[in-house]
Formats: sequence, C-alpha cells, structure tokens
Amino acid sequence: MDPRKVTIIILTWNGLEYTKRCLETLRNKTEFQNYAVMVVDNGSTDGSVEYLRSIPWIRCIENSDNRGFTRANNQAIALCDDGSDVVLLNNDTEVVQDDWLTQLQRSAYKSPDIGIVGARLRQPGGMLQHAGTYMPIDTFWGQQIGSLEKDINQYNSDAEVEGVVFACAYIKREVLNKVGLLDEDYFSYFEDTDYCLKAKRQGFKIICCGSATLIHHENTSTRVNKVSHNELFRTSQDIFKTKWRRTLETERYEKKINWHSLLNFPTGYALSSREFVLELDRQNVWVNYKYLYGPGTVFGVPEPQQVTGPYLLGSIQRRKIEPSGVQVSYGQADAFKTKYGEYKIGFTMLEVDGLPASWVQSANMMDEVWTPSTFNRETFKRSGVTKPIHVIPLGVNPAYFNPGIKGYRIDGPFTFLTMFEWGERKAPEILLKAFNDEFGSSEDVVLICKAYNQDPAVHIPAQVRNYYLKDSGGRIVFSINEVVPSYQLGSIYRSVDCFVLASRGEGWGLPILEAMACGLPVIATNWSAQSDFISNDTAYLLDVERLRPAEAKCPYYEGFNWAEPSYEHLRSLMRHVFENRDEAKTLGVRASAEVLTKWSWEQSVKKILARLDELD
Repeated sequence: MDPRKVTIIILTWNGLEYTKRCLETLRNKTEFQNYAVMVVDNGSTDGSVEYLRSIPWIRCIENSDNRGFTRANNQAIALCDDGSDVVLLNNDTEVVQDDWLTQLQRSAYKSPDIGIVGARLRQPGGMLQHAGTYMPIDTFWGQQIGSLEKDINQYNSDAEVEGVVFACAYIKREVLNKVGLLDEDYFSYFEDTDYCLKAKRQGFKIICCGSATLIHHENTSTRVNKVSHNELFRTSQDIFKTKWRRTLETERYEKKINWHSLLNFPTGYALSSREFVLELDRQNVWVNYKYLYGPGTVFGVPEPQQVTGPYLLGSIQRRKIEPSGVQVSYGQADAFKTKYGEYKIGFTMLEVDGLPASWVQSANMMDEVWTPSTFNRETFKRSGVTKPIHVIPLGVNPAYFNPGIKGYRIDGPFTFLTMFEWGERKAPEILLKAFNDEFGSSEDVVLICKAYNQDPAVHIPAQVRNYYLKDSGGRIVFSINEVVPSYQLGSIYRSVDCFVLASRGEGWGLPILEAMACGLPVIATNWSAQSDFISNDTAYLLDVERLRPAEAKCPYYEGFNWAEPSYEHLRSLMRHVFENRDEAKTLGVRASAEVLTKWSWEQSVKKILARLDELD
C-alpha cells in the first residue's frame, strides 16, 4: 500500500530550545515524505510563537493560555485531514533515526487490529526510558517498561503492550474514528494510559515498535514553566483511578497463584523465579509471594530487599500468600511448603542422576511435582517420587537475549566465553586445561572465564595455579565476581564468538540457552537437562567419557553420579569452531531461531497455565 498521510502534532508551552531541536531534527532526519506538521502553542511567552511563525512548513495554532495536553491535542486532531493518521510528538523529543516514521507506520499496518504504536524512548545520557507501559493495580503508579536500563538495543522487536506514552504515539485514523478524542478530564498525565485502555476495549492492539528510537528529555514543560509535576500527576492519578480501578481490578487477572520461592538473590533459583513471576503477571495471573527459606527452614537466611529491577517485583514481594488455592514451591525440594493450600505443587531440579531421600519425601508430600527437563523427570521417577510429574521448562526473555542486542567486541582475537558459578560441577579444570593445551599464546584466540564464587573458603587464583597452565598456551582472561545486571548479559554474549560450558551436570543450563538465543555457537556437555534443547542441529555436543560419583561434600549429590566431559573432545570442538567460523555462525543463527520460537518464558508460562486449566 502507498504510505498513508501522517499529521504530526506537537504542543509547545515555552521551552523554545527544546522546540527548535525537535523541529530541526524532525525536518533533517525524516525520510518519510507524506507528512504534515501542526504545532499548537499553549500561551508561550519565551519567543516560541515568533519562532513558529517563521517556519513555513508547519501549521501553527496559537492559544492565549495553556489548555493542557488533552485539549490542545484534541484541538489539532479536529483540524487534521479525515484520511490522515496522527502522530503525537512531544517538543522535548529529538529525532535521531531517519526511518523512525517509516518504521512506526510499518508496525501500525502489520495487522488491521493494531491501533496505536509507540517508539522506544531513550534519555539523552543513553539510558532506556520507555518500551511500553503497564499500570500496576497495587499502586496505580504507571510504569515504563525498560526504564533506566542502559540502552543496549533491548526490546528491539515489535511487542504488544498495555500502553505507550504519548511523547511519541502513532494513532491510526480508524482508532480516532472509533474511540474518539483524548479524555479532557485529564489536564496532563494518565491520558495516554486511559486512551490506550479504551482502544484495547474497542479491539485494537497497542504496540511498541522495536525498530524506532527517539531521544526524550521528559517532563520539560513542568520544569521549564516551574509547575508542580507532582500535583498534576496526583490529580490525574485520582481521575484515572475513579475511571478504571474497578474495571482493572475485576478484569485484568484471570487466575491466581501462590508462589513460594526467592527473588532478590544474584544467582540460583532467584534468577528464574523473577522471570516466572513477571511472565505470569504478563499473562494475567495474580501472583502472591512468600520467601521460601525463612526462619525454621533448611537455610533460614533472610531475603534481601529489592534494590534494582522491575517495579512490579517489589509489588509482588509485598503481597501475602493466601492459605487457599494453588501453592507452588519453587526451590530445593527439602524446603517445599507442605501445610498450605488446597493443592500443593513442588517445582525443583537437580544436576545428578538421583535424589536424596529428604527430597523424595518432600516431593511425595506434594499433590504433584514440576521439573524443567525430561532428564529430571526420569531421575525423580527412578528415585522414588510417586506423585505426578510434569515438565515445565525454563526459558529466555527475547527482549534481552537476541542477535540484535548490542555487543562490545574485543578487536582482534577470536573469543570464547564461559560463564558459571565456580565449583567442581562446572569442571573448570577440564575447560581451562583443554583450552590452554589446545591453543598457543601466539594464536589469535582468547578464552574469557567469567566466574562467580560465593564460597569464602575457595580462592580461585590458588585453584587455577594448581592447574599448571602453560605460559605458552592459550590465553585466558578471568572476570571473577564482577556483577553485571541480568538485563545486560545479552550484551556480553554478543561481544564474543562462541560460548562453551563443559559442566558435569545442569539442573537446566540457563546460560547455554541465553547464549543460543543471542545467536552464538555453543559447545555444551551432552548430558543432563540441556539435552532437551541442544542437538547436533543447534549446538556442538561435547562427549561424555563416563559417569562418575558426584562431589561428595555436597549432601544433595552424595551417592549419585554426574558426567565427566571429554577433555580430548573438548579440545577438538574448540579447534573446530576456531577454524570453521562460518559454519559456527550458521549454527548460531539456527539455534537462535529455534530458542526464540520454542524456549521463551512466554512459552514456559503457557505450559503452567495449561496445567492450571486442567486443575480447575
């Protein structure tokens, strides 16, 4: 279809320097041709009107006073051509991408039921500000998805969202005809969420366009004009709650679940637990929460308070478990909650080929058991778990793990990456020695070993010295206990050429899946849970020489076996990838397509919901 005409509506209320930058970048950096610009000035006194009058390619509407965001936009919309779509654009935005408007329109016309499209918004300092919005009904304090994350091109695909901020919003003419104008009960703030919710109730989807990014300076009108942002915000929030509280509280959530787990630790179950509860909420499940390892439990360690991360996690953490209803304990089996609820589900995993007696006893006190992989399901059955066992896999978030994430590559060497929590189970001595022995220091290749160590009794440099690595061998760079926000891990994967993990056993193997999602070729041990998602078509499978007794000092492993990955085969695979880079890249592309289609958190939670439907 030919591009539909677009009318861009910009409001001004002083802030001349912002307006100049907005219009200049709009004019100089918009390749889309079929557009008009209408500027509504709300009583500026700083020379804005005189400046706007001097620009021949805009239509200027001059108000004697500030009519507010909704009334002024409605004033302009009423004057637009009947066949024109509308883009609402703040005067404190900057256009930095020539095809921004082309991309917004492309997203809007992907499907007839798409009605409103927003853009990724970035702060001037490089932090992401917006990739869509949602309204938590615990607080009715609207949230912007991705806010205050370093922009590494996350959220780079079109995604359906609850709302978008109207700092930049493409509204199709069909929406305006069916939904009408903005609600003038709002002077400013919350009108965008209100309008998006109305559009959704009329059958339109709201999309954040992952391929269009603008700079947004945010709240400049209130700052420039010395107006209380808080007062305007609170007034609009009260209006919004009056209009929408009952509807959202009764219609948004279709199911409820009680989630006993952990959220605020940097490793282990907490990482996947956070993703589960966030995705459950996205799929309209109200999550109540209780920390699994409180006083009187197997560990009795208090949970840290949330410091960073999505606002919604803090809301969920403050909710209380309801004694009735479905109860899911997600963590080690000997911490399962056995005295709650109408229906108890234990959700756990282990890296070896058996379960300790305490785990079997706890699992058999549940009504059913969930575990991520077929490997674990068979282990549980073989160990004496008699309750029904269902496979609920873990996943990745495609917004943060995909080939479009920005990497920061090291110039020159071919780079292998390994990333794990230090310990015998991860077989660091096999990997480090295999790499050091296979390659020479003169070869243009390096291994980055990113390791985490939670055990104060373990000194990684001392252990590495005991491996007697050769100075003439392959070069290894260590990163020990350097914490990277989880949303930035994709950037690490995108900065290297191959991911390798020669572990002896995995409860799931999340870093392997994340690396695959980012398009990396992966070398991984062909044993335990990751066997569900790696194959010869998507990874380089590392042979297992034999099974051997697991680490004796860990009580959960005593008496059971794990795999011994082949040192010689690992050397061979790393050399093969190094010398066959095009083949490896092709494998990584194929792996990414499969992982992003089949192994996302969205797919994982759909399996949970299907199981909950069977229980209703």
